[in-house]
Amino acid sequence: MAAAGVMAALLPRSLGCRCARTLLGRAGVVTGGPRGWGGPGRSQVLRKSLKRGVALSAGSFLVYEASKLVSGFAEVHASFKVAEVIEQADYLYGSGETEKLYRLLVQHKDSEDAELLWRLARASRDLAQLSSTSAEEKRQLVYDALEYAKKALEKNESNFAAHKWYAICISDVGDYEGIKVKIANAFVIKEHFQRAIELNPKDATSIHLMGIWCYSFAEMPWYQRKIAAMLFATPPTSTYQELFFCLYTADPNFYSKNLLFLGKAYLKLNNKKMALLWLSKAKDYPAHTEEDKQVQKEALELLNSI
Repeated sequence: MAAAGVMAALLPRSLGCRCARTLLGRAGVVTGGPRGWGGPGRSQVLRKSLKRGVALSAGSFLVYEASKLVSGFAEVHASFKVAEVIEQADYLYGSGETEKLYRLLVQHKDSEDAELLWRLARASRDLAQLSSTSAEEKRQLVYDALEYAKKALEKNESNFAAHKWYAICISDVGDYEGIKVKIANAFVIKEHFQRAIELNPKDATSIHLMGIWCYSFAEMPWYQRKIAAMLFATPPTSTYQELFFCLYTADPNFYSKNLLFLGKAYLKLNNKKMALLWLSKAKDYPAHTEEDKQVQKEALELLNSI
């Protein structure tokens, strides 16, 4: 009635109310006139149609809201599940349960979560280092680890651990692809270690690994230097001073390999007193992993050679 009133007011008086209603009817506006006007029961049909429309609209809205609610619950459940898996993984890692840890995490290899993926990269690498792992399995695990680390980095470029493990895994793959590839990847490895340190300056492992990178290039043999000179206009270089800065900054006692490399660096500089100190610490460091055992063995061999 409101629409009809407005339209009628806009029309010239000579057209009259009936003409106005006729025009409105043709325009598709129902004015609620007498039952006999404009077809039998039109206003009733309209009311029923409106009721059905409102009911359908309300139903659609409720379905939409319900789907949003279910989706929200699914996301919360997924996040709780990821947190639960990570908690289990960290417990197994701390317990030295390498095989169990790998079996847990490999179930989530298609995950979109960077935290799960870099942990899977680490677990794959740790499993590859076990003496019980065959050479063929080790190679496959090393390449798998690189793929998991790469995916973690793609999912979250701001995750410091993803950068760290990507750099580690690139270096490991270089062991299978030759010294030329390993040297060619040197700057990429360094870049990711530096990025990891930028994102988390307190992560001792990243700082330690940057120190190992420095050690590798500080003591690079002449033939490797020639390869580096062919690959780069300015080949990667480092010094023992840079190495010491990284290894001491990392907290010397946090990791058996940190102690070992401090001893090896002092040995290279013919400082036997300091070499004996750090190599002895490396030998006596509690062995929780296969790598710790290898460090103990190497430290003992070096001590016996001094």
